[in-house]
Amino acid sequence: MHIHILGICGTFMGGLAAIAREAGHRVTGCDANVYPPMSDQLRTLGIDLIEGFDATQLQLQPDLYVVGNVVTRGNPLIEAILDTGAPMTSGPQWLAEHVLQGRHVLAVAGTHGKTTTTSMLAWILDNAGLEPGFLVGGVPCNFGVSARLGHGHCFVIEADEYDTAFFDKRSKFVHYRPRTAVLNNLEFDHADIFADLAAIETQFHHLVRTVPARGRLVVNAREDSLARVLGRGCWSDVLRFGSRKEEPGSLRARGEPHAFDVLRGSLKVGRVEWSLLGEHNQLNALAAIGAAEHVGVDPQAAAAALAGFRNVRRRLERVGEAAGVTVYDDFAHHPTAMRTTVDGLRRKVGLQRVLAVFEPRSNTMKLGSMKAQLPWALEEADLAFCLQGPYGWSAREALAPMGERAVVADDVDALVAAIVKVARAGDHVLAMSNGSFGGLHGRLLQELART
Repeated sequence: MHIHILGICGTFMGGLAAIAREAGHRVTGCDANVYPPMSDQLRTLGIDLIEGFDATQLQLQPDLYVVGNVVTRGNPLIEAILDTGAPMTSGPQWLAEHVLQGRHVLAVAGTHGKTTTTSMLAWILDNAGLEPGFLVGGVPCNFGVSARLGHGHCFVIEADEYDTAFFDKRSKFVHYRPRTAVLNNLEFDHADIFADLAAIETQFHHLVRTVPARGRLVVNAREDSLARVLGRGCWSDVLRFGSRKEEPGSLRARGEPHAFDVLRGSLKVGRVEWSLLGEHNQLNALAAIGAAEHVGVDPQAAAAALAGFRNVRRRLERVGEAAGVTVYDDFAHHPTAMRTTVDGLRRKVGLQRVLAVFEPRSNTMKLGSMKAQLPWALEEADLAFCLQGPYGWSAREALAPMGERAVVADDVDALVAAIVKVARAGDHVLAMSNGSFGGLHGRLLQELART
């Protein structure tokens, strides 16, 4: 089959393209921004890429157009596809019909931690010899690729609640029909498509409805929102994790996030010792262990496998050091994720200064829906630096409660200059964005090296 993918350079669609190519399909694609590293990865796989969405791409005459959710009505190629009646489908639908059918799907859903937990789970299953396929919204350092078809019966997928395509407004994850579903946490996000938290809870309820009676839901016991989701109906086995007190049958942790026992009730069933930081990663580990158990991996073996887990790129990733200042890159863009990331770095560096730098780039942050939470998200940082973009709200006003600890700049050059002016040896600069941040990391290291 020849498939032509619209929006191929997105993480999900790029992973889908790699899997389709591995499965023997001819794959071509287009996107508005075809540039490295994704363009290089795809071309290495033999995938031809076209810059833009010109209607002349109809001349390729593929068997099927696979449409990413970045593509909207008014797009020239989409309008031509609709006019001619050419066959098209969404990425999640294609994946469900051509890759996931007949496999044991383990789906990881939640506002935070999806990529990390999916990567942990794939690593555990791989260590157990199950040769899983996977599709992750990032690049797990253990595998070096974001997706693979896999030779085993299991397929691990990051299950996103964002909508599927311009013609299918259901969440992506309802297409996957998992037998094992992790519900990691649930907060308000994606303000561009969801009116409120209740609307997202409805989508999670739809996901729960797709899990068979012999399936398993692995659910964070600390989340009231997830309790409400299950309260609307549950037809599968439920394994809860993360409770702060002993509960029969549930998984919980005892010890520090970098070295802890895994308990079922009062019984120790495994121990995790690794380099990861933060309570959020401790909870992610419990979720992955509980999901892996459903496909036959003993918790003790799963916990032992995590000792070799190397996390995901752009998750508190050390980029470099210059003039004694260490620079990190992180994908955090929701206030809760930002707070968790800053806290994780604080635990690592102790009393050394943490300089948090962030770009409100996600659709939710651009709309200003969570601007009031920013001081809370950054309170563990010694200094905070924010890039003011054309958001329709003032970052300076939002960060005013932080006083002189917060600096706002109107462009990346000014932001770099402000950081270099105050940074000193021993500092740790944490840059948080779900985009490239205008190359801030490299520019900052370059300027620091000149001081």
